[in-house]
Amino acid sequence: MSGARVVAGKAVPRGRFPHVKVAGGFAFVSGTSSRRPDNTIAGATVDALGTTSLDIEVQTRAVIENMRDILREVGADLSDLVQVTTYLVSMNDFGGYNRVYAELFDETGPTRTTVAVHQLPHPHLLIEMQGVALLPVE
Repeated sequence: MSGARVVAGKAVPRGRFPHVKVAGGFAFVSGTSSRRPDNTIAGATVDALGTTSLDIEVQTRAVIENMRDILREVGADLSDLVQVTTYLVSMNDFGGYNRVYAELFDETGPTRTTVAVHQLPHPHLLIEMQGVALLPVE
């Protein structure tokens, strides 16, 4: 299997790029957020008075679940990830992100880099992740 694809049932990319591209036995997952197909954002709520609450743990879990769904589309899973890069809007969220990450990965998992960025494409997004997975041998 090779080529690029946009995965049905996931939030449509906000640009002209695929969710995932398969090449050379690897699956390259584009930057993935907690955005849902209806463009709402998991981990972002607004109350009746307009007060916004953002939850890094909910967003992190949703991002990883979205990555899992994208990888499954090309015959891989989270256990096949070999490298992950995480972009946080604030390093103050590192603890919550790290707690959720540790529920799913340990020292035998993918290599990881986490960096702070000025902003992401929507003001309610706290986190975005991209990854590279080694496709299982068929």
